[in-house]
Amino acid sequence: MAEMPDTLPESQADGPAFRDLVRVFARIGWISFGGPAGQIALMQHEIVDQRGWVDQQAFLRALNLCHLLPGPEAQQLATWIGWRLHGVRGGLATGLLFVAPGALVMLALSLVYVAASGLGWFVALFLGIKAAVLAVVAQALVRVARQALGTRFKFLLALLAALALTVFEAPFPFVIALAGGAGALVAKSRPQWLSLHQVVRRAVPQPPATRLAGQTVATVAIWLIVWWLPMGLVLLAFGPRHVLWNIGLFFARLAIVTFGGAYAVLAYMAQQAVAGFGWLDASEMADGLGLAETTPGPLIMVTQFVGFLAGWRNPGPLSALTSGVLGALLTTWVTFAPCFLWIFACAPWMERLERARRLQGALAAITAAVVGVIANLALWFALHVLFRDRSPSGWPLLSSLDTRALGLALLASVLLLRLRRSVPEVLAICILCGWLLARA
Repeated sequence: MAEMPDTLPESQADGPAFRDLVRVFARIGWISFGGPAGQIALMQHEIVDQRGWVDQQAFLRALNLCHLLPGPEAQQLATWIGWRLHGVRGGLATGLLFVAPGALVMLALSLVYVAASGLGWFVALFLGIKAAVLAVVAQALVRVARQALGTRFKFLLALLAALALTVFEAPFPFVIALAGGAGALVAKSRPQWLSLHQVVRRAVPQPPATRLAGQTVATVAIWLIVWWLPMGLVLLAFGPRHVLWNIGLFFARLAIVTFGGAYAVLAYMAQQAVAGFGWLDASEMADGLGLAETTPGPLIMVTQFVGFLAGWRNPGPLSALTSGVLGALLTTWVTFAPCFLWIFACAPWMERLERARRLQGALAAITAAVVGVIANLALWFALHVLFRDRSPSGWPLLSSLDTRALGLALLASVLLLRLRRSVPEVLAICILCGWLLARA
């Protein structure tokens, strides 16, 4: 990677040594629980407040850039910090250290899941996990709605997105693209509809655009090769009909449309993985989300669980274990490699991107639509967790209501929304209560 253009800002002589940066992010990677809000707050404390390696304004501008990009914003912010302090080498180190612990833990949990899923005690534990997941998604819906729906136009976008996905079963990428287009159109003439404010230009020297463009083209070309190299190897080794090719292709496409955080694409991913490919069922999808909530790192790591089960159940000429592990690793690669592409290509353009009014409008509209997307996700999980049977038309049968799951979901909602307990605490309480109910 030595040939990659390194468009690092002005050198910071007083910055940390590379080994110190690695040491700090090795620690952050293992304690980054609590979703993107908690992870960003952790980096704010460790990097800005405690050590002063990055100033507050630069940190906030980078966070704004990460919100513009597809993918997990916390992981992209970690990559930007490393890039800011030590160029491409630093970005690779901090981005990988932020993701690797969660990936290792999720792979271990996936192995335990397939080994113990048929045991009664294991099923009892996941009764509580799935009920807690409903409350976690509801909490995400409330939080995002409070931040994103500040105008009537934004509320309308969220409502239309929910209706399009729930009633008309519109494809998720289409809904996101339509919302972004609407935001770009109204950004110039009606910025107040999206609560857009004038960006104050800062007197910061900028490299010539032609020089930046050449470096960006080279960076994108290199990272496209890096991103798709494993897919080329899969194609040569197994062909386009093997499950590993389908896994890689699906999650690579998903990585491009992951705007608005993990919850925004979970419903689309779950519906495609369950109904489209048949890699797992809805109950197992809820289990995977519960496992992802217990691991450090980005919540989108749940994709690895899906990739593992898909490979495990469709091994082809491989053993189930080998195929499952390869599916998990390939999923992680195609999901997170683009994050490095976005940051290394876009970070040097940060000042210019912040002044792009239509781009800001598109992002604000997409964020509003994400509220409707998360509402659709909450409904999808509720129907599959609270009801055991469905009619031929797909709607749940009221007689099949699982009162134990309903009671645990209500308990988790009170703990999260009213008592403001942490997600790990709520998961632990619901797991214990689920196990006790199953034994009763």
